[in-house]
Amino acid sequence: MSIAKDFFSQTRKPEGFLGKMMLGTMNSGHAKLADWGFTHLPAMTPENAVDLGCGGGRNAGELLKMFPKAHVTAVDYSELSVKKAAAYNRIMIGAGRCTAMQGDVSALPFRDGTFDLATAFETVYFWPGPVKSFSEVCRILKPGGWFLIVNESDGMDKTGKQFETIIDGMHTYTAEELEAALQAAGFAQVKTAHHPQKPWLAILATKGE
Repeated sequence: MSIAKDFFSQTRKPEGFLGKMMLGTMNSGHAKLADWGFTHLPAMTPENAVDLGCGGGRNAGELLKMFPKAHVTAVDYSELSVKKAAAYNRIMIGAGRCTAMQGDVSALPFRDGTFDLATAFETVYFWPGPVKSFSEVCRILKPGGWFLIVNESDGMDKTGKQFETIIDGMHTYTAEELEAALQAAGFAQVKTAHHPQKPWLAILATKGE
């Protein structure tokens, strides 16, 4: 159990050998969930997007494909994740369309109104707050900007609750908890979608004009 706990705890902030192993599974392991989440984005043409808690960088890469005129910034608390995301998106970084950097969601290193779109896949379980962190996301979005949260757990499923006991600092939020936190953080509109067969959540929040 100790080895399993140590491995799965790398989900929060990958470090060292076990962190490298965890990152090796993230891009493929979360792909179906992420692709389902992306379908809930409205029609848009963002100039600047940010993927928060970018992990292995796959979702930042998908944003670059979806929005060929956008610049995408991949941000993670883990230095190891940033290196992995940078390697995954090295061609787009070289082309000047992508940046990978370390950052803390409770104090993001961006000016107010920088981004049109922010995304967060399988990561808000670990964010401090969450109202404080969501307020930071709201701050860095432009008026009318969008924030997409995609979670594998809806806060009530058995597997999610089991992982809470394994991974220190993890909390699986219900849709109602996330909606309340987003509204408290200043988002004007919040829409939630549930997967029809799985406990997946896609929550789309809009910053007021």
